[in-house]
Amino acid sequence: MRKLFFAGVLAAAAGMSGAASATDYTIIAPASPGGGWDQTARTLQATLQETGVSPKVQVVNVPGAGGTIGLAQFANQSKGNPAALLVGGYVMVGAILTNKSPVTLADVTPIARLTGEALAIVVPANSTIKSVDDLVQKLKADPGSVSWAGGSAGGADHIAAGLFAKAVGVDPTKVNYIAFSGGGEALAAILGGQVTVGISGISEFAPQVDAGKLRLLAVSGEKRIEGINAPTLQEAGVDLALENWRIIAAAPGITAEQKAAISADIAKLVASKQWQDALKQRGWADTYLSGEAFDKQLAQDIAATEAILKDIGLVK
Repeated sequence: MRKLFFAGVLAAAAGMSGAASATDYTIIAPASPGGGWDQTARTLQATLQETGVSPKVQVVNVPGAGGTIGLAQFANQSKGNPAALLVGGYVMVGAILTNKSPVTLADVTPIARLTGEALAIVVPANSTIKSVDDLVQKLKADPGSVSWAGGSAGGADHIAAGLFAKAVGVDPTKVNYIAFSGGGEALAAILGGQVTVGISGISEFAPQVDAGKLRLLAVSGEKRIEGINAPTLQEAGVDLALENWRIIAAAPGITAEQKAAISADIAKLVASKQWQDALKQRGWADTYLSGEAFDKQLAQDIAATEAILKDIGLVK
């Protein structure tokens, strides 16, 4: 069984004045509106303001290339700015590798891991695919006939599709994966019947599942999600457990004092009732990790991601 806790990058920067609680943050969501990074950025925006940690927070979307365009812009334009924030995910880790991006997470200042989220596999409500077994049989019969809609190439969704194929005995390099830069675009393709199956964070599909427009086949975590009527992939006979996670990072070139102020702001955010309520509402797990332990975990996850990307043929 393969298990990887995927990383999403969420960046924050701390107060210019040294009083982090007085900082007006700007959060870069390196994707189009509607996806997991955008949802994370806007949840942060609301919670930072509601708790009074930050009096005013702005969110700016910079989509493209699996978050690497936003990452490069952030690294190049925000150097030394303790009020700049960036949101991202494991998609960014994979995109850096698959796109051979000259800018990496080493060019920013990671602060903490924030959330974890199981991925969901869905089909349109009128699809002839009624179960995971139906999907497996169709995939085995003709891998190219099953088109998967998800986030950017090399990201958590793409890797999950590849690992799904490998787990059921199908060559992962033959997966017909269609990458979208934002969750809203992928959702439109799924609802419009332009693709066979969709794969992304459960929070991105939940409203359409509840409305009866999408059929939820399974979730990718090790355990069922409370309030979600769907089996895990393992329960459905596919030996795969996978969870996406997101982190927060600050701009490059900030001082140790500024990094400490940002870390303090994030600690206050994570401990707040408003944040915990938001996690429950969106179905996100609290995977908060900071300091040296987080730095070590991030390095391990990046190395593990590269190994998996090579294993399923996405990176040479």
